[in-house]
Amino acid sequence: MKKLIALVLALALMVPAFALADNVIKIGVFEPSSGDNGAGGKQEVLGVEYAHSLKPSVTVGGVEYTVELVNVDNQSDSSKAVTAAQELVSSGVSVVLGSYGSGASMAGGDVFAAAEIPAIGLSCTNPSVTTLCDYYWRICFLDPFQGSVMANFANSLGAKKAYVLTMLGEDYGNGLGHFFTDAFKALGGEVVAETFPEGTSDFTAYINNAVNAGADCVFAPCATTYASLIIDQAASLNVSFPLLAGDTWESSVILDAAKGKNINVYVSTFFDENDGAAAAAEFVTGFKAWLNANADKKTNNGNANADKKTNNGGNDIVAAVSALGFDGYNVALAAIEAAGATDAKAIAEALPALVYENAVTGSISFDEIGDAKKDMAYVKKANTETGAFDFVKTQTVSGL
Repeated sequence: MKKLIALVLALALMVPAFALADNVIKIGVFEPSSGDNGAGGKQEVLGVEYAHSLKPSVTVGGVEYTVELVNVDNQSDSSKAVTAAQELVSSGVSVVLGSYGSGASMAGGDVFAAAEIPAIGLSCTNPSVTTLCDYYWRICFLDPFQGSVMANFANSLGAKKAYVLTMLGEDYGNGLGHFFTDAFKALGGEVVAETFPEGTSDFTAYINNAVNAGADCVFAPCATTYASLIIDQAASLNVSFPLLAGDTWESSVILDAAKGKNINVYVSTFFDENDGAAAAAEFVTGFKAWLNANADKKTNNGNANADKKTNNGGNDIVAAVSALGFDGYNVALAAIEAAGATDAKAIAEALPALVYENAVTGSISFDEIGDAKKDMAYVKKANTETGAFDFVKTQTVSGL
């Protein structure tokens, strides 16, 4: 009898612990921490982690749930992204954030759709991410707009001929290169285009091809691993034309590559840390303080050997993708609250009508395809003396 009573008491004491453990909702973080897009993926995750540090729980139906981030490394690879997506599904996540890199997002989309788990893209700009997957939404602008922004900017610099260089078979770069080409030609410009194979390290022949073609600018939307080589080798060849690219080049990797060199580098992106809006300024101040306070603390983004500041490029510059990571996490919480439930299907049903006004990258709502209704991009220039990005201009759809 005493043993029975003891067992009953032990079970009674365990019930609260089990109940507390059950009040957990998992958010998947589907990002690269290795491969060509690893640098950008780490910065995107930092934005998610900062948002989580401010709001580590969410209330659903009067019950508070602890939010657990489940991180996987999709390795910047479309085939490996499928396995990473399957890992998130198996872990029981209710919603997914990511990925930096449209190819990985597109590869993971089929897995999330089959499991009926909604995914919120943060910086994946290729239109096919959402058009090919009913379970993908996104909070950034798209490449047709970004391509037009940079084509118009090239035109404003007086460029009449553009050399477009992209990686063979890479969804993001080829898509953005295509949209830039169409927009630049529509403005009366001429385009010479080439592709390079994955793993290329010597770009001197391509740069010389641009010189020999009489190019007034080079547009090279590609991963930062290649971008840094292009910048370094173009500067070594003393080219006079500017290098232009999209959002992937808004990175500390680019700043490090350009610093101290006689080269002009321009990028389009989603956010500027000097934005004077109240929400943006509060985010920048808080993120920098958090980053510096946690500089020696390990991240949870699949790279246990790096600290937070190292994963930001060794500085406290606020990347646009970190702002998107911050917004994406808060949009996910807002969707959970709007659903009034923690199951994935209910969250997916809540997303189409969601309006999130407090986003630091601008108010977020979705069209019928699942794309954010965004109409503004920032153009920045790499300052080769200070090692920071200088704001150049904003560009809206109406101004194109």
